Amino acid sequence: QVQLVESGGGLVQPGGSLRLSCAASGSIFSINAMGWYRRAPGKRRELVAAITSGGSTNYADSVKGRFTISRDNAKNTVYLQMNSLKPEDTAVYYCNADVVGRGSVWSNDYWGQGTQVTVSS
Repeated sequence: QVQLVESGGGLVQPGGSLRLSCAASGSIFSINAMGWYRRAPGKRRELVAAITSGGSTNYADSVKGRFTISRDNAKNTVYLQMNSLKPEDTAVYYCNADVVGRGSVWSNDYWGQGTQVTVSS
């Protein structure tokens, strides 16, 4: 069993910054890609940023230049540094990881519980 625990969300003014963290724990052999998704009220879930085990990254057009995804493989942790936040960034942010469990030859998709990010003046 694998668990993802997120932290770092909160209320911030437009132009401010937040740093989200997500730590994976449990019976982990390795982790392939990790990413951050978000769901705003009335909108579909969208991929915000993703990072491979080798460090390659991809970002949604709406956050390019403002958000940075990174990971610490030794700690099984992924981060999302969010700068120059806008009201339209308001959403519940979810951590995702493609995990190979110990004793398994296939990966499975795991999700965190979600953390609220609210950008408002």
